[in-house]
Amino acid sequence: MIVPDLVMICENMLISEGFVQARALARKMTVLYTLAKAQLSKQHFYDFALRALKAALVTAGAFRSASPELPEEVILMRALRDMNIPKLVKQDVPLFLGLLGDLFPGLECPQGGNSQLKQAVEEGFRSKYADLFDLQVNKVIQLYETMESRHATMLVGPTGGGKTVIIHTLAAAQKAAFDRVVKLFVMNPKAQSTNELYGVLDPVSRDWTDGLLSKIFRDVNQPLHAGKSERRYVVFDGDVDAVWVENMNSVMDDNRLLTLSNGERIRLEKHCALLFEVDDLQYASPATISRCGMVYVDPRNLGVGPFFDKWVRVKNSEATAETLDYLFDKYIPACIDFCFKQKRTDDLGAAPSLAIPRTDLNLVQQLCHVIDIVLPEDAIHSLAPDRLESVFLFALTWSFGVALVGEEWARFDSFLRKIANKALPRESLFDCT
Repeated sequence: MIVPDLVMICENMLISEGFVQARALARKMTVLYTLAKAQLSKQHFYDFALRALKAALVTAGAFRSASPELPEEVILMRALRDMNIPKLVKQDVPLFLGLLGDLFPGLECPQGGNSQLKQAVEEGFRSKYADLFDLQVNKVIQLYETMESRHATMLVGPTGGGKTVIIHTLAAAQKAAFDRVVKLFVMNPKAQSTNELYGVLDPVSRDWTDGLLSKIFRDVNQPLHAGKSERRYVVFDGDVDAVWVENMNSVMDDNRLLTLSNGERIRLEKHCALLFEVDDLQYASPATISRCGMVYVDPRNLGVGPFFDKWVRVKNSEATAETLDYLFDKYIPACIDFCFKQKRTDDLGAAPSLAIPRTDLNLVQQLCHVIDIVLPEDAIHSLAPDRLESVFLFALTWSFGVALVGEEWARFDSFLRKIANKALPRESLFDCT
């Protein structure tokens, strides 16, 4: 099998972008991607092949045009950082930055990003969520920069990481920063058959019936109004697998063409982009992954604290909020460690089995829901702190506790009593009403 000469390809692309030290920089690029592929953790959404190299080179060319006064090594270093950091999981970021520092020793890589957009993103978070999370702000900026270089982008990460909020925040921030309207066309590709998605040709009458996706493509390709800045994103909110996404490969590459079974081709216009919001890519082919930009959203960036804080703020009582915050710090981190073994401590024993797959955020949401059911808003404010703790323990039992298989209930009961360190009924907490 013929293997492309990556050094020569990179060198020629760098020359075409106006780089003088093209040969030396091309060697550094290929060495970096080779080392990253070998040393970073194995993830389904990692791609360090030719298309990823090309995207970084195009970005480097754009940076050179915008800042011609900067040294060429600094420009390339920034492009490599900005195009790869967004897709890395948390534990791989220091390793990749270490490789980058070894190949470009002694260089300070400037922080890029659009300050106007960043300010709009921060204002959006403050106005809608009353909190500002730096890591989420960075993810919004990273998504924007990735979508500027690739017309097909995948936002990857487990449920509860804030992917949907990132997409909607970016759409609103572009309106505030650039007066650019962003329209989202959201669909779940797994909610219908392939024929319902792409369309079907009647074998007898030869009549063509558009599918959901082909209809959306016709809508988003409608010409823009004169003098109006607008972007249209087709958002695929669902699993990516070969059953439906392989037909999209010609859209995601440079051809930007959707070929239908009746022979018609629909070109995706420049003002349109594809955005995949997906939990993981274990069923996606390398051909699909290589055609897309990647942004990984780690749910640990937020944790469960923001949801609980927002739920507490709704109560509108400082005394109640103070008690609930105390109970959160006392019980929730320990219960999460018990159920998911995020911290390996000898006294917790073996990791328990969950009845069905759950996340820590799911269990905290269920905890808050149980408390809302047991204590209406007017009742929770008049409750003494010790009584509120009893209700909190009841809710923990019927959120975290019942998520475990039945054989683990007794162990969770003992664990909860140990943390509570107070007088509790002798019978199992699961039998208390």
